[in-house]
Formats: sequence, C-alpha cells, structure tokens
Amino acid sequence: MTKIKVLFVCLGNICRSPLAEGIFKQRIKERGISDHFEADSCGTAAYHIGETPDERSVANAEKNGVSYAHRGRQAKRDDFQHFDYVLAMDASNYRNLEIIKPKNPKARLKMMRDYDNQTSGANVPDPYYGGEDGFQKVFEILDESVNNLIDDLIKKHQLD
Repeated sequence: MTKIKVLFVCLGNICRSPLAEGIFKQRIKERGISDHFEADSCGTAAYHIGETPDERSVANAEKNGVSYAHRGRQAKRDDFQHFDYVLAMDASNYRNLEIIKPKNPKARLKMMRDYDNQTSGANVPDPYYGGEDGFQKVFEILDESVNNLIDDLIKKHQLD
C-alpha cells in the first residue's frame, strides 16, 4: 500500500508545525486509518534543528488530549519529492518554500488554512511570543484544519 505523505511547515519547527503533525497523527489514529499515512514537520529556518517542541505548545496539546514528540529539522528541496502534500502555516513560509521547491515537484504546496472553514488561506498565527491563550487559539485552528484536511484526503484518495 502506498502511503499518503504529509509535511507540515512553519518557521522554527517548535510550535505550529510539530503541533499540526501531532494533531494529524492523533486524529488518523482515532479514525483507524494511520496505516494509510506518513506525517512529519519541519521549519523553513535553521533556528531549532534538533530541538524538542516548545514546552508551552506541548503542554497545551496535552491539555487538549494530544501528545506528541518531535525533533526540529529544516525543510529541504527533497521534501517536495518525498511528500505528497506540503502545508505552510503562513504566507512567509509559503514563499520560502516556493524558493526551494523544484521545477516538477511531486508534492502539492498549500496553506494549512486552505482547510479552515472560516478563513481559507489565512495565516496560522505564531504563538511563540504570546501567552497561553495564543497556544489554545492555534490548537483550535489546527485541529479544525487538520480534521478538514483528513476528510479531504479520505475523499480524494478514496479511503472510506
């Protein structure tokens, strides 16, 4: 069976993208479809390579029933040949990904909030410099977007 490969991308790979990856893995597990997917996350910047996610993001996720672990890494050109979907958290990271994207990528580059019912294509705000309420807001945005993404992938790839 060929797996559908999804990559979540933010700036430093310690808040938004590893959280999106964690929510994605939790939701596909809950739906019993984990064996159809592979997921990872990375950042467009090299600030946090090898680091664990922001402890505030991890604590907020756990408060919402999602546990995850990750080590930060930077996006690379090869990601566009390995993954089927590359999902940027904001317009700045989308532009950075377009710069490294090869001419004929396998992956489709999209905005994470293209899967948001409220504000399609908007940025997922970076909670790094804010308080707990910012991490909760990002969790809610990503949870909705990830659930809609999964619904879309199930439909597109006929997994039901």
